[in-house]
Amino acid sequence: MLRLGNPGRRISVGLIGMTFVLSIFAGRLVQLQGLDSKVYAAEAARQRVQVEKLPARRGSITDAHGHELALTLEAREIFVDPSEVDADKRDRVATVLATELGLPKEQITAKFGDGTSQYQQVAAAVDPLVAQRIMSLGLKGVGSKHRYRRDYPGGDLAGTLLGFVGSDGTGLSGLESTYNRLLAGRDGEQFIETGREGQRIPMTRSTMRTPVDGRDVRLTVERDIQWAAQKAIGDQVRATGARTGSVIVMDVQTGHLLAMANAPELDLKNWQKTPQEDWVNRSVTDVFEPGSTNKVITAAAALESGAVRPETVFAVRDNIRCADQVLRDSHPHPVEQLTFSGVVATSSNVGTILAAQKVGDQRLYDMLKRFGFGSRPGSGLLGEEAGLLPDWRRWSGSQRCTVAYGQGVSVTALQTASVYQTVANGGVRVTPQIVAGTTTDRGVFEPSPPGRRTRVIGERTAREVAGMLEAATSTEGTGGLAAIDGYRVAGKTGTAMRYDAKCQGYCGYTSTFVGFAPADKPRLVVLAVIQDPQRGHYGGEIAAPVFKKVMTFALKSKKIPPTATKPPTVRIRAGQ
Repeated sequence: MLRLGNPGRRISVGLIGMTFVLSIFAGRLVQLQGLDSKVYAAEAARQRVQVEKLPARRGSITDAHGHELALTLEAREIFVDPSEVDADKRDRVATVLATELGLPKEQITAKFGDGTSQYQQVAAAVDPLVAQRIMSLGLKGVGSKHRYRRDYPGGDLAGTLLGFVGSDGTGLSGLESTYNRLLAGRDGEQFIETGREGQRIPMTRSTMRTPVDGRDVRLTVERDIQWAAQKAIGDQVRATGARTGSVIVMDVQTGHLLAMANAPELDLKNWQKTPQEDWVNRSVTDVFEPGSTNKVITAAAALESGAVRPETVFAVRDNIRCADQVLRDSHPHPVEQLTFSGVVATSSNVGTILAAQKVGDQRLYDMLKRFGFGSRPGSGLLGEEAGLLPDWRRWSGSQRCTVAYGQGVSVTALQTASVYQTVANGGVRVTPQIVAGTTTDRGVFEPSPPGRRTRVIGERTAREVAGMLEAATSTEGTGGLAAIDGYRVAGKTGTAMRYDAKCQGYCGYTSTFVGFAPADKPRLVVLAVIQDPQRGHYGGEIAAPVFKKVMTFALKSKKIPPTATKPPTVRIRAGQ
């Protein structure tokens, strides 16, 4: 006979089992809602809350008159969510995006991968109208975000000076890099809650940190003068088969840089396709031996020391022995009785050495230092070099002579322009300046403090040197091709052997002309330097014509009239 169990015992066992199971559930609930509640709440929030970057608008870079040289435009980022694009639709989506964006279809197809990714950027800076057209097609898995893009209206206008930004909007070269923090501003953030499909959950919290737009930078550069300088140096570099060239235009009284051009110049719209060696601003980074343009410093040292006067006569041969070297003038000639003014005007190496011997090595070295050799000019431009000025105690036997006419020391184009600004300004050097000012957070223009003023030589010395430089552009001087009708011009040619690391020695020439006008009331300095020209090499024939074109344009652009005075008579040779 089948015996049934005790009902009371079955119920008791059942209740015990149920109590055990319920206690497990209760413990788990206590753990989830009590002990670990914050952990799970945070994880849920992490999955639900999305952080969206709110980009700040990058500030503009303008010329001295407010013309925009670098500006920021509205743009859109196009992206895809591969997990949302059906496998059979990927080819069509890739075809449409490739057509609209002008990108290779294979590049876009690769973004889909295995379909597990939820975000792949397709294009970073798309025109808003193009993005709108793409979004109107209703392609599933394709989205857009608000972005900005950098634009340079002038293309290569002041390219190496301005520099460019990377895909993330960070300045990578030039002024874009130097003033990146000020231009960039501060990006903001927005926190929103979204559902599983990415849609925003209504009535949920949304917090935002507002972006702070970048500030504008106004340069001392004048757009029209910059254009003229670039055209002149670019044309001459091509015409002479030279490697590179630079032009600087500088305001004598303020030290403001009105133009800084290089050839070849950097096209900012296609900088990725340009070799990296052409990204740099050669006017401040490339060092070279200045040649005869350096004779102005030797002349200043000789006059300032009292050892020589402008009318002092030297018996100048066409060669002179210095230690184990025989140094020569640019061309053979019989012994000439040249005044010191004539030595500078005709650019005699031998005559300059004779004057330097009266000055002495230490005093010549000290004068080079006072003019800024061996130190950065102080413009603040990226890559600014100090050049090379060896201590006078380490000069070799021949170097004690060659330094006098600009071989054995190295400078940049900006350093050389600064020397002539000093002479033109009555012996007072003004630190070169490229930034006229910046805007504040409220958009108010705040001018930069004026450049530091330093007296280098006496006013009389500067006036006498200027007279010698004016004679150099006369028919008897080496710079006749720099003369400008109606204006008095002072300047100096320079032709130096060019050191080239590739040939491990001196190969080719550096051709230079630098001067100022009007000579009796100086307003502008223009320097032109051309590296390794293949068709001719003398500064008077290669660089002087560039000076003339740029100076003529700048004088007209600045509306600087001729002074209507006659140059003083300068005696070049004894007995004149």
